[in-house]
Amino acid sequence: MDAAPLLIRGGLLLDGSGRPGRVGDVLVVGDRIVEAGRPLNATGARTIDAAGLAVAPGFIDMHAHADLAVLDDPLNLAAVTQGVTTQVVGQDGLSYAPASEGTLGVLREQLAGWNGPRGPEAGWAEVAGYLAEVDRRGPAANVAYLVPHGTVRLNVVGTDDRPATPAELAAMRAQVDRGMRQGAFGLSAGLSYAPGMFADTAELVALCEVVAARGGYFAPHQRSYGAGALEGYAEMIGIARRSGCALHLTHATMNFAVNRGRAGELLALIDGALAVGVDITLDSYPYLAGSTTLSALLPGWAAAGGPDVTLRRLRDPADRARIVHELDVAGSDGAHGVPVDWSAVEVSGVRDPVLSNRVGRTIADLAAREGRPPAGLALDLLAADRLGTGILQHVGDEDNVRTVMRHPRHTGGSDGLLVGDKPHPRAWGTFPRYLGHYVREEGVLTLEDAIVHLSARPAARLGLTDRGRIAPGMVADLVLFDPDTVTDRATFAEPRLQAAGIPWVLVAGVPVVADGHRTEATPGRALRSASCAPS
Repeated sequence: MDAAPLLIRGGLLLDGSGRPGRVGDVLVVGDRIVEAGRPLNATGARTIDAAGLAVAPGFIDMHAHADLAVLDDPLNLAAVTQGVTTQVVGQDGLSYAPASEGTLGVLREQLAGWNGPRGPEAGWAEVAGYLAEVDRRGPAANVAYLVPHGTVRLNVVGTDDRPATPAELAAMRAQVDRGMRQGAFGLSAGLSYAPGMFADTAELVALCEVVAARGGYFAPHQRSYGAGALEGYAEMIGIARRSGCALHLTHATMNFAVNRGRAGELLALIDGALAVGVDITLDSYPYLAGSTTLSALLPGWAAAGGPDVTLRRLRDPADRARIVHELDVAGSDGAHGVPVDWSAVEVSGVRDPVLSNRVGRTIADLAAREGRPPAGLALDLLAADRLGTGILQHVGDEDNVRTVMRHPRHTGGSDGLLVGDKPHPRAWGTFPRYLGHYVREEGVLTLEDAIVHLSARPAARLGLTDRGRIAPGMVADLVLFDPDTVTDRATFAEPRLQAAGIPWVLVAGVPVVADGHRTEATPGRALRSASCAPS
């Protein structure tokens, strides 16, 4: 690291407080801000001319799926080129630590659609092992980790659809506690994915009690974002109330036609809980389409037993007919209780390159071309691709998206998957889309308020007292952007295009983007929560 101070001169300082921005300077020495505000003189300092640019705390992606990408690609282009300086991973209840040897085979298969096919190098017995590997590799952006409930359940209960026994629950509580003591910031859950969906409310309350005792938060992908959305949110709020655990509702939205225009009902539920002292935050992505795996749409019973058992069920005539009925008529729990609209399900990536001609087409279109029922084609695709198929679901509602992002407890999260031929553009565009489309063009948020949503409030949720603000003593995670030109360029047709209007990004005082170009610097590290026990 260059020992000379760094002076950022003449930018519009958006300090994360929500107060109106003011033109001023920021002086960085080492990895810290030492002065900010008035015009400064710093003899011998390196200088960045920020005239015409906004200077903000680095953005914190509260819902990232870069668990392995931060290790595979230390440049972290998708994150840092949109101003993200910290990513929160271990999301949706499934990740690679703490994983037993018996669990890892199932995890690698189940997560292929999220992270690509993986060999034996992917997996750590302890959260501490994963965090140490992040530090060893040295990514560009910082990484914060959540203990994944589904992984812990796989370790202890396995793939069965049943309640945990008292002894198993005690073992899960111990694993969660150990992960928190090793530096995790909370517990994530994926309650429409196996095996997380097999957990009852009491199990989640018991685990959240452990998280609360360590000062962490619960980040659930709840049971339904469709027909049972409000009931699912009410369950999560009830878990927070009963356990005393802070709650962060991940990708909080109301999707599918059944929920059009109903975001106000969700926010009323949240506001009612806030009024009686439940600590709640939420995140969202600024797009209408969702992204997941095709296998996630399957009913829970079809996913019980693990990937190999699921694949056998896809070929069994009786099981197959039952699955098709639930997908097309009844609405499976994996598909959020809503019959699947196959015209809204687009293939975004495949595990087997032989199937790449399916990418970019909807299941309905593929079925029509082949003269087949869509559900049958979807199941055959899953079987051929060993459950590794990624999809986009075009099921969102613009009014809901805008209503949620206005809430005063809202934060930003990309939920971006980085694998596949045509992944969701949110992996490369979420944060500039907030600033360009929803702030500058639509006025949904003010510029000052947007920085609170994207920087300060996420830092507060994580308990990062030295990040998320521009003030003396804070870590110099900073983003410089042009408020007049910042925009997302990634599209569904070209999802990996770098954002425009973000010429400088600094992590711990080190430029990782300079004059719009990625440097070779990798100053990021694994962050550890305040509950981390001294080693």
